Amino acid sequence: MSDTDNQKARADELQQQGSDQFGRSEYPAAIESWQQSLEIYRQIGDRGGAAYSLGCLGLAYNALGEYQRAIDFYNQELAIKREIGNRRGEAVSLSCLGKAYGSLGEYQKAIEFHEQSLAIAKEIDHTQWEAGSLGDLGNVYLSLGEYQKAIEFYQQSLAISREIGDREGEVASLRNLGNATNKLQQQGSDQFNRSEYPAAIESWQKSLEISRQIGSRGGEADALNGLGDAYRFLGQYKEAIKFHEQSLAISKEIGHKQGEADSLNNLGLAYGSLGQYQRAIEFRQQSLAISREIGHKQGEADSLNGLGNAYRSLGEYQRAIEFHQQSLAIRREIGDRQGEANSLSGLGNAYHYLGEYQREIEFHQQSLAIRREIGDRRGEAKSLNNLGNAYHRLGQYQREIEFHEQSWAIKREIGDRRGEAVSLNNLGNAYHRLGQYQREIEFHEQSWAISREIGYRRGESLSLNNLGNAYHYLGEYQREIEFHEQSLAIKRETGHRRGEAVSLNNLGHAYRSLGQYQEAIKFHEQSLAIRREIGHRQGEALSLNGLGNTFLKNNQLPEAETNLRQAMEVYESLREGLADEDKISIFETQTRTYRMLQEALVAQDKFNEALAIAERGRARAFVEELLRRLGWEESDNFIDIPEIVAVAKEQNATLVEYAIVSEDIYIWVIQPSGEISFRRANLSLLTEENDRDIAPNDKLRERLDTLILKARVSLGIAEKDKEGKPIPRDSRFRCDNRVYPLMRLFYDILIGPILDLLPDSPNQIIFIPHYELFLVPFAALQDAEGQYLIDKYPIRIAPSIQVLQTARQRHLQLQLMSLMEREKALVVGDPQLHPKWTQNPYQLQQLVRAREAAEAIGQLFATTPLLGEQATKVAVIDKMQNVRIVQILAHGLLDDFGDKGIPGTIILAPSDETDDGGLNAGEILGLKLNAEIVILTACSTGKGKITGDGVVGLSRCFVLAGVPSLIVSLWDIGAPAAKFLMGEFYQNLERGENRATALRQAMLTAKNGDTYNYPKAWAGFTLIGEADHFSLTLENSQEVLRRMPIPENTPPEKIVKVLSELLDIDQDQAKYLQLLGKLLQPNDTLEQQAAKIKETYAAYPALEDKIENEIANMGLSDAKESTPEMKAEIAREFNAKVQENLNRLNNPTPPDKK
Repeated sequence: MSDTDNQKARADELQQQGSDQFGRSEYPAAIESWQQSLEIYRQIGDRGGAAYSLGCLGLAYNALGEYQRAIDFYNQELAIKREIGNRRGEAVSLSCLGKAYGSLGEYQKAIEFHEQSLAIAKEIDHTQWEAGSLGDLGNVYLSLGEYQKAIEFYQQSLAISREIGDREGEVASLRNLGNATNKLQQQGSDQFNRSEYPAAIESWQKSLEISRQIGSRGGEADALNGLGDAYRFLGQYKEAIKFHEQSLAISKEIGHKQGEADSLNNLGLAYGSLGQYQRAIEFRQQSLAISREIGHKQGEADSLNGLGNAYRSLGEYQRAIEFHQQSLAIRREIGDRQGEANSLSGLGNAYHYLGEYQREIEFHQQSLAIRREIGDRRGEAKSLNNLGNAYHRLGQYQREIEFHEQSWAIKREIGDRRGEAVSLNNLGNAYHRLGQYQREIEFHEQSWAISREIGYRRGESLSLNNLGNAYHYLGEYQREIEFHEQSLAIKRETGHRRGEAVSLNNLGHAYRSLGQYQEAIKFHEQSLAIRREIGHRQGEALSLNGLGNTFLKNNQLPEAETNLRQAMEVYESLREGLADEDKISIFETQTRTYRMLQEALVAQDKFNEALAIAERGRARAFVEELLRRLGWEESDNFIDIPEIVAVAKEQNATLVEYAIVSEDIYIWVIQPSGEISFRRANLSLLTEENDRDIAPNDKLRERLDTLILKARVSLGIAEKDKEGKPIPRDSRFRCDNRVYPLMRLFYDILIGPILDLLPDSPNQIIFIPHYELFLVPFAALQDAEGQYLIDKYPIRIAPSIQVLQTARQRHLQLQLMSLMEREKALVVGDPQLHPKWTQNPYQLQQLVRAREAAEAIGQLFATTPLLGEQATKVAVIDKMQNVRIVQILAHGLLDDFGDKGIPGTIILAPSDETDDGGLNAGEILGLKLNAEIVILTACSTGKGKITGDGVVGLSRCFVLAGVPSLIVSLWDIGAPAAKFLMGEFYQNLERGENRATALRQAMLTAKNGDTYNYPKAWAGFTLIGEADHFSLTLENSQEVLRRMPIPENTPPEKIVKVLSELLDIDQDQAKYLQLLGKLLQPNDTLEQQAAKIKETYAAYPALEDKIENEIANMGLSDAKESTPEMKAEIAREFNAKVQENLNRLNNPTPPDKK
């Protein structure tokens, strides 16, 4: 035997060894064998053998999910076979290339290769291969969602297999037909309208029968898995588990590792659907281990994604995110576009339950883009559905409806009846939140009908559950119970344990609403037992909440307290390991527990314990993150009453903490002496004349929100309602004889009940508001004599008492730093706007007056301010980190920009062509600042997303960045007024006053002067955090007091419109109305009116300053040029306004009629 023969024999032996290893799923070993055989074949010049080894290597890499490498080997194999004229081998290579491109999602290329393979099979009259190529084409069209085409190819393949007696080919074709029918029910088809699981089951059963007849154990396992999938999508999970277990047993018996992994994954899906998440995790982990063992990347990614879904259902969101991220990385690595979209959806869903809706939306949008790109219509509908759910949680119900309607339209188009039922349920939920319960019921009934029609049991139970919820809100509790009982019966029948717990909890709510508390308790306890059994922690907290609420309603207060404390502890355990922004968001879903627990404690006269819970329920996430960032040791204990008392003593201030609880506002007053008092707000005032525009069934927070916005509008502040429409000024609440009715109303509600507890001398008061109360301008609240609260006390606010404690510690830490280590101040004014901000939807303009104010303030500190193009984001961030004082006069926006989902953006100048200059709150969160105080003179920088944990946004992020004290603007106060107030504030600091007193004195100086003596101009700043004094030396103090007269080129309509506004909000209007009344004529044009207003400047120069401040008001400049018609209308309105106000001043309302 020649040496060449020996080498060929060795190569053939290695070739067979690789085949045996491949059959055992030992892919890396098979690759090594085939690479050795290839090398020998090439050495001896055996072209056919080399081609065969190349093809085998392609198969191995294909099995590992490394499709591009597989394609490289297939192409080499194809070239050789064409070169040596092996037509049959050429057909094989073309088929393999088609399958590899199909796995990559490049379906058009796949079709081209399979069609070439089919053509050769016909040419050489190889009918068995012809049948196989037809099946391959069917598989590609199945992946494209073109199911009718796929079925046509499968049927042709089946006919040929039967004709030539190829039983295995017949089994494969029947199996493919079953898979196509199953896919139809999953994804739907616009070309094939059968879409019924019974049809899929019939095909899989035929496939199973023939597989058993011919002894194809692998085919039997596949058919059983298919039957399991079909029954799972019907919601018949126990039946699905039975089939998947049989499939798993066969795969183990024949040593088919990948089939074993697939069956384990499917069992994980089925148990997850039943709510048995721990069992689901066990199966997924076993599947993952096998996929890693055999090097199957796609199976590994599938298992990781499934583990993410299971941990999300258990409420372990951080672990879920980690698994989804691992899955995403693998899918991107192997080029699995469809899988990538699935992993992105999984991440979006995890962030949904964390309350991080902006991040959720980003992931779902990425998923949607991929699904549209690859033509995955069912996936596209799913992404649209997920986006709808995200906007549901954001409260943007119209946008939610738009997405669900788009999803529904696709499902109708492709014939996805199950998907239709899901979309109809989601649309019903959207209309539920809009309060349109009859419309909601119509959608749920349609969904219920479809689910019954197709045998989708889980869909039936979901629709019944939702119908029960709808009737709950209609007050029809007996009907609600009927629907929940039907839903419960289906869930028990199908073994859906998590759903069973939901229905039991809902029945508890219904019986509580009927006053049948013992029955309610029974259902909540059953729900709790199931949730503990299956390890659903968030559900456990919900059941404990239900029990606590029921005991509370039944006046079983100790029992209510016990259950609510347990719910609180469960919720707090869910926050472990989360990032700060995630903690805040998930915290917001849990605040109801803290509120009910406070209610239970107050009802037992445990007022101090209720205060401790109020603190625990609003600031823990904030404090934890602040301590971590500052490198201080975190305490496992929550702030207790002795510590709260110590804070009041240390601050030498009266602390006033508010909590909105149900239909009450609780108020605690902690005096420097350590005495703690509890009161309730006088909410009877909200049901009288002042509340007449609010629906009687609106909740307290909604009523407060409406009235607070009206109060701010009455001061002249531009506010918008929930639909984005400007809120008009209510004539009932206009300033009359220096009194603002709504400022008096809120004084009576919030200050009246505690008036006797406040200090007599002008000692500091620190308010700790709650939710909407953060928007209340406490300084401008008026008592019955018209005296403002700022007249009596220095005022500041804090998100919580514990934040005050940490802010003081940070202040003391900064005091130890040498003054030489930091520059005195950074002043920023009128940054150059990127074109983005000057266009829709922002339409911002340069703030010329802010530039002048920044220049004047800069001279106070003998520092050069950053202005215009110099005020870049990069320059500001760089300087901000090494100064004692930061003062920014710029535009501020409150929407979510950036990647943190935290609202608030300061608009600075762009640093380069890639930068728009927006410094968002998330970026501030990433800084470590050593400033002792930051002053934000921008549009409403003190506002933000209002949460129970405090104001989220710019304010919160600066505190977390290490700043102990902030002054922020609650509304747009105007650059001239800001310059004046800040000049006074800084000079007061220089005199040795603390920050709260310095700000109070600045406000009083403005209020008691001639120019900025209306609340809109002087009451817009608020101090947050630390108030202790710090040393300050100023220069050029007079520069900041220099007047800023109106420019000569100011359009007359601006002057007239601004004065018209001032007539409603300025308590000093009588002085200049008397002058104007003598000058104005009824038929004056706009230009004549403006000229006569200017004449009054000589006699009353403060009027010019007031008008200029309002014209310069940040963000309110009007870029549109007025038409003659618009000017005429402005003139008519102004003339009418002047006459109305003159009549009112000449005929004042008697005091007893107010």
